[in-house]
Amino acid sequence: MRIAIRLDDIAPVMHWENLSRMIALLEERNAMPLLGVIPLCEDQKLMHLQGVSERPEEEFLRFVKDLETRGAVIAMHGVHHVYRTEDGGMFPLNDRAELAGLPLAEQEDMLEEARQQMEEWGFDTDIFMAPAHSYDENTLTALKRLDFRRITDGFGRSPYRYREMTFYPIAVLRERAAKSRAKGSVTLVYHVNTMSDADFEAAAALFDRAELIPYRTLLEEPTSRRPSALMRAEHYAARAKRFLAARKRKKK
Repeated sequence: MRIAIRLDDIAPVMHWENLSRMIALLEERNAMPLLGVIPLCEDQKLMHLQGVSERPEEEFLRFVKDLETRGAVIAMHGVHHVYRTEDGGMFPLNDRAELAGLPLAEQEDMLEEARQQMEEWGFDTDIFMAPAHSYDENTLTALKRLDFRRITDGFGRSPYRYREMTFYPIAVLRERAAKSRAKGSVTLVYHVNTMSDADFEAAAALFDRAELIPYRTLLEEPTSRRPSALMRAEHYAARAKRFLAARKRKKK
């Protein structure tokens, strides 16, 4: 199984040392990632994490655009990164959402505001990354109206098409994906703002075992259409993973 990497929660306020550390690990392995850029970050929890600091907007943009020239891919990561509903949407890995559960018109207005900010920053992307992995049919409709055509989410071993959108699946379990010798490709998700030294050591060891590819390579893979029945199965698989993760946390 080939492995691409995505990094969530990239914003002017973040753990810059951790981001640079992760980029170094990936760049030396020729596996530059997908960066989920938050257009209008208002996430107070993120802003108060240990090690997080704010950089001026100009410095933030220079840094991220330099990563883009070195091979990173940019995605729009939600709008404000603030959860407004308890709706897990079509892919309910979590029971909260910024967009899922809101009326179509409201979602479209929010996404248009975010898209305008990305354009002002000079980021030209048609890839969307939903906070908490939560999106619904209204989200897909709004995204298409705003010329987004790709989403980093879902389960599977290769990119698939649904409702004129292309989905790039994430791994159910990191270790299982890294060990798998099955054909196909999948994405591993990392939140660098909360990573510890132990997390980086584990990531480096996993990267050395896995067949890493640049995220740009994943975008070039052929796609296949996914029927509604398999989308429903994916929904229940995501719910099952959420349940098992909650039970594991409860036992700790």
